[in-house]
Amino acid sequence: MSEPLSLPDHLGALQQVLDRMPPVAAMQIRVAGYQDQQLALTAPLAANVNDKGNAFGGSLASALTLAGWALVTLRLRLAGFDADVYVADSHVRYLAPVYGDLSAQAQAVDEADWDTFLATFAQRGKARIEVLARQPGDAGKPAAELSGRYVAFARR
Repeated sequence: MSEPLSLPDHLGALQQVLDRMPPVAAMQIRVAGYQDQQLALTAPLAANVNDKGNAFGGSLASALTLAGWALVTLRLRLAGFDADVYVADSHVRYLAPVYGDLSAQAQAVDEADWDTFLATFAQRGKARIEVLARQPGDAGKPAAELSGRYVAFARR
């Protein structure tokens, strides 16, 4: 029996998956870390800039969506599950222009319960959870945020 992977190993595995997706690789998205139930991704503005010199809205939406996907995937892997994770639906709000690097930070919504999500997945081979991902802005306010529902299915 092999030893369980460490958190840095899991984060490295997520980065490898992201790197294999050509659009994501072009955005230069990097897994920045996982702490306090929150997963962070970063990407340089230079690879995601629009005609106005700020972050392209599509890049913001993609980074926020991917942060949610990475969070749910990581939590499943840390619990020992092998799953396919999808975004089922989402809503993005753009609140202010972003003139710096992208920094998508995802966490489960306050009402969500990881234990219930993982127990449901263990029992049914599928589960869903709601995630909130934010791009920080000025004065502690988000510049963009995504609320999304993510679903996981056991790999066969």
